[in-house]
Amino acid sequence: MTALLTSLIIIACILLIIIILIQNPKGGGLSSSFGGGGTQLFGGVKKTTDFLDRGTWVLSIILVGLVLFMNVMISPRSGEGLTGPESEITEELNSMPQAPVSTPAPAGDLPEPVQEDEN
Repeated sequence: MTALLTSLIIIACILLIIIILIQNPKGGGLSSSFGGGGTQLFGGVKKTTDFLDRGTWVLSIILVGLVLFMNVMISPRSGEGLTGPESEITEELNSMPQAPVSTPAPAGDLPEPVQEDEN
């Protein structure tokens, strides 16, 4: 399932890159500040521009949806279904004996140090 989703994501990315590169610049942004503002088409082919614009939106929505779906399908739910090194480490940690917890003695209950006489 992950191989299918990964391949669909890669195909959607490639198609999105191709559609974005095919589009004519619509002006504004960096292209107009570097002198590219006069290259806009007057009239032009409106249907092709609409198709490419819609295609960009549709492919970007499909890409986001596929990525979210793949994230939901792959992520383990509350630790169930772990495989690989993570599950082995978790099992090993759970099977290890626990050290007894000792609480430190209060400062007032400590015995006095023994002092030796110097004779």
